[in-house]
Amino acid sequence: MASISTDANGNRKIQFTHLRKRRSVYVGNLKMKATETIARKIEALIEAKFSRCALDPEVAKWVGDISDELAGKLVAVGLIASREKRQEDATKLGEFIDAYLASRTDIKPRTRINFMQVRRDLVARFGEDKPLCDVTLGDADEWRRWLLSREKNKLGDNTVRRHCGRAKQLFRAALRKRLIAENPFGDMKGCSVQANKAREFFVSRDVAAQVLATCPDLEWRLIFALARFGGLRTPSETLLLRWGDIDWERGRMTVTSPKTEHHEGKGSRVVPIFPELRPHLDEAYFQDSDSPRTEFVIARRRDGNVNWRTQLERIIHKAGLVPWPKLFQNLRSTRETELTETFPLHVVTTWLGNSQLIAAKHYLQVTDEHFAKATQNPTQRATEIADETGNYDKRPLRENEVPRSFRGFPLAADTCTKNQYPRQESNL
Repeated sequence: MASISTDANGNRKIQFTHLRKRRSVYVGNLKMKATETIARKIEALIEAKFSRCALDPEVAKWVGDISDELAGKLVAVGLIASREKRQEDATKLGEFIDAYLASRTDIKPRTRINFMQVRRDLVARFGEDKPLCDVTLGDADEWRRWLLSREKNKLGDNTVRRHCGRAKQLFRAALRKRLIAENPFGDMKGCSVQANKAREFFVSRDVAAQVLATCPDLEWRLIFALARFGGLRTPSETLLLRWGDIDWERGRMTVTSPKTEHHEGKGSRVVPIFPELRPHLDEAYFQDSDSPRTEFVIARRRDGNVNWRTQLERIIHKAGLVPWPKLFQNLRSTRETELTETFPLHVVTTWLGNSQLIAAKHYLQVTDEHFAKATQNPTQRATEIADETGNYDKRPLRENEVPRSFRGFPLAADTCTKNQYPRQESNL
């Protein structure tokens, strides 16, 4: 245990035993509370030395923040290394990220590419040999602003959010290994993707028909149809779809989902073969009965280096259309919006493999058709509702006439008679 003594002039001395020798650190005319704090940190340093364990992050941060004078005194008694030595021995930024990614054999290829992009931008800003422990909270803030403002390779807001989230993950791993005293990205807000309604686009059936007519071959028509009418994530789920996953008799297919497989029971889902999708699957399956059947539905375009987005942009241009934002995600978003018009939301999200919260935040769109229905003539709309529910004639309703499907239900309180709900006599 460290002890504190005070001489006649009020100067304080902290005494302790380290490496079987009695040692002293003079701290001058400090207040007792500050001296006690230093004594506790010295005890923690001795304990870490004795047990050969990494320093507690709080103690490590304290060592990094103390004055050069006090640091020199701790170096002299062998409790810490000099700051120059610590700089030489500190884990370097590029070295740590490489080691972390090498240890994470569970990371998917696309995720690994995303982490490498974060590594590139961190190193571009701070340098390959930047000591990991020297990256501060202010550095993290400046890095984020730099990503948003740089002229070359400028990133969108959601991409910056993802970059910061992955940087936070990297430094959290370093913190858990006690290589740093604190995570410079730890308290950074806004590291999750936000819905950007400005980038939503509803791909109407007319537009989809024009694109399908321009697709260069059967396989591209199937890729587009699986995204637009099947709601599959493209390319990940489309590439993993096998002919053996399709139940032709029951009209269903089992979709393997790499994105959600880490959630229990979410590695795959069963999706209906929708009527709009069925002809494309039929055509692909029966196109050449003499040739051997391939395992995967998409057989030829499986090269990971092929950029489907670029190819789809060319097809859309050839169709005389302007490519919409988030090409494949908006195809999936359009399908989910369509399906919710007919089926309950919990059913649709089960089919498409997302949650109701995510669907509402990132997928469901408000279309021009919704506005058109909302501003439709009430009489015409009521007639259509009656026809939809009971297949009645579509003649216009007369003034004050109630649609047949609504008859028998009170429309307002004043339509109820006083005898409709008999009053019960009290036995009290």
